[in-house]
Amino acid sequence: MSLVAQAFEASKIVPDVIPVAPIKNIELKYPSGAIASQGNELTPTQVKDQPSVTFEAEADAFYTLVFTDPDNYDGPELVYREWHHWLVGNIPGGDLSAGETLSGYIGSGPPQGTGIHRYVYILYKQPGKLDFDEKRLTNTSIDSRASFSTKKFAEKYNLGAPVAGNFYRAQFDDYVPQLYKSLGA
Repeated sequence: MSLVAQAFEASKIVPDVIPVAPIKNIELKYPSGAIASQGNELTPTQVKDQPSVTFEAEADAFYTLVFTDPDNYDGPELVYREWHHWLVGNIPGGDLSAGETLSGYIGSGPPQGTGIHRYVYILYKQPGKLDFDEKRLTNTSIDSRASFSTKKFAEKYNLGAPVAGNFYRAQFDDYVPQLYKSLGA
């Protein structure tokens, strides 16, 4: 079992978010200098800006990147649990900037008193170029981000098993209120 798969299973991302762990790593480097590494702890301040994303890709394939927080809600109704922070589809080869942004990047913002959250990046190889019918969201819109399900999203678009992944953990810091203000929350 790969180190990525081991980390995803040990942190219960499998089965909380996806049924099968990815094998390969997504490299995530933030403008702050922070690097995500299979569960290390980063601060919301360190991850407030969109990272550079690098992954092993086939030049003629299309990919979908999902960035989600499965610890958004810790109540009895799991449907509210997952909140997606970034969705990019139809990524040609490894060129994320040429992909179709479905939801603009929003950094981590765990509410005060909710403890540490897992922030998960999952990459899927698409069966071909797709026609996504998701509502397009800017990086200042929180519409339709709650009650997300990576598993259902992957099933809807027939994405199959994830090919790569990475995650970090974060908890509240002084940047979070600024993030909420920018989102009108």
